[in-house]
Amino acid sequence: MDKLVIRGGNPLTGSLTVSGSKNTALPLMSAALLTDGPVTLTNVPDLKDIHTFRRVIEVTGTTVDHEPGHHRMTLNAGSLTDIEAPYELVKRMRASFYMLGALLGRMGKARVSLPGGCAWGPRPVDLHIEGMKALGAEISLDQGYVVASAPGGRLSGGCMTLDPSSVGATINIALAASLARGGSIIENAAIEPDVVHFCHMLQAMGARMNGVGTRTLEIEGVDRLEPVDFENCPDRIEMGTFMIAAAIAGRPGSAIEIRNGRTDHLGDAFLEAFKWTGTQIKERDGVISVVPPDELRPVNVTTGIYPGFPTDLQAQWTVLMARCAGNSKVHEIVYPDRFKHIPELQRMGVNAIIVGDEVMIEGGKPIQGTSVMSTDLRASVSLVLAGMVAEGETHVLRVYHLDRGYERLEDKLSGAGIDIERVRFDEWADPS
Repeated sequence: MDKLVIRGGNPLTGSLTVSGSKNTALPLMSAALLTDGPVTLTNVPDLKDIHTFRRVIEVTGTTVDHEPGHHRMTLNAGSLTDIEAPYELVKRMRASFYMLGALLGRMGKARVSLPGGCAWGPRPVDLHIEGMKALGAEISLDQGYVVASAPGGRLSGGCMTLDPSSVGATINIALAASLARGGSIIENAAIEPDVVHFCHMLQAMGARMNGVGTRTLEIEGVDRLEPVDFENCPDRIEMGTFMIAAAIAGRPGSAIEIRNGRTDHLGDAFLEAFKWTGTQIKERDGVISVVPPDELRPVNVTTGIYPGFPTDLQAQWTVLMARCAGNSKVHEIVYPDRFKHIPELQRMGVNAIIVGDEVMIEGGKPIQGTSVMSTDLRASVSLVLAGMVAEGETHVLRVYHLDRGYERLEDKLSGAGIDIERVRFDEWADPS
């Protein structure tokens, strides 16, 4: 197992490049199953979750030509024969549950294991299942598997109101509805950029969709979808993470350039809060320049569904607030128990306490390097950020969580002046 060793105190300089979006690439891979010809995706990040989902797809008989070094993947579901997504693979990643909508839409039947996922919080798939029922699917549970079938071999279409709005359920239902006999309506659909970009791919394949990017998504099923070449969008959460890294570790008054990112994908709530810290953002010719202030100002935030403040940037924001002179709070209403990073940050000297669904932070205190443990994807990167500005050396354990969502993070940061390296580590070895 690996760990990251970070020697704090070195300023972030130069530039960082944002990789393709993991949260968009996975739905795009799912959409490729809806046609029987080759689909080529570009700007696909080289991440553990991408490799895991590729294996899930290959189990169906679909051929996948993956070129991680070129960030390209070609999927051909013309040979798709198996309608099962097995527990051994699905348990590793919740997004594998997209196989339910893809297989049900394409084949009229599916057998998909209930998913696993990060170690925090309940993230039920009830909305996904109810959505399939609304489209006409017959659903049963068999030893931890969702078994779904469309009477007559094809879904009829239908209407579903999502309460609450859900990215995953919107995507799954849209996958299934695109090849249904009739029309479907998703009310209170998710409008995150990941969902919008995914819908644009379906439209490029010939799907008939209205209301993309609005809360009412209308889909008229078609008889077949065509193969396409399609470019994935940048990862907005990595973009936000890099902006926070620049604010806390950059030299005041000196710009850090972030390339291949889109600030409009972050949502107004994050951008407004970020500017209130005193950090300047300048955008020109596709390059975002982040200029840290002499002194960061604390800003209270409340997470929310897009375009609200992203829950996936909440842990990173906590580290930013720890660097501000003053008190602040972070209110988490999307996943109220998503605070497993706080005890680890406390071990580093961050004065933060959890009160219900809020974290209170007293900023401006020294952060001290020590050994800390990753518990999930976003918690792990918050520990890396803290290590960048800590006094002394920080060891971030269990970075396999980090590898699920950040491509070569240590290489990107070391190329921008941060003293960070990946080393092999036996977590269970006795201390010498």
